[in-house]
Amino acid sequence: MRARTSALIAFAVLVVYLVAIGWRGVLLIRTGGVVGVLLGLALLALPVVGLWAVLRELSFGRVTETMARELEARGLLPVDDLPRSPGGRVDRDAADAWFERFRREVDERPSSWEAWFRMALGYDAAGDRRRARAAMRQAAELHARPAAIKEVRGDGCDG
Repeated sequence: MRARTSALIAFAVLVVYLVAIGWRGVLLIRTGGVVGVLLGLALLALPVVGLWAVLRELSFGRVTETMARELEARGLLPVDDLPRSPGGRVDRDAADAWFERFRREVDERPSSWEAWFRMALGYDAAGDRRRARAAMRQAAELHARPAAIKEVRGDGCDG
């Protein structure tokens, strides 16, 4: 809950910042000069791109949280009991072994969002954040797929 509150506060601050930037863009456009109009348009593009990026990340966080709750409710969320250094870093060999377990699971069941979710946790524990996010996005895509299929078919069947 604390992370969500922090994210929402950061989002509110960003919105204020983006509005201020956007207003500066409007003021530059109102000058009427070519340079002012071009700079104003560029400043108006920044809030649009920034807002899109933030909303995308908030959506990613919401979907990730939903998947984690589902796995936890079904008793399928792995417990992070990896050994750590006094500084809190995960033991590299233990993280690599944990990851390998989840990688094998994805190899066996590549269409399972649960397997991809756990592999993302394995990547994260091993320190590979870029691949962790990619695996989590794959999990989110697979998680959304059954609902979309049911919606299109309208029969509630999982096939």
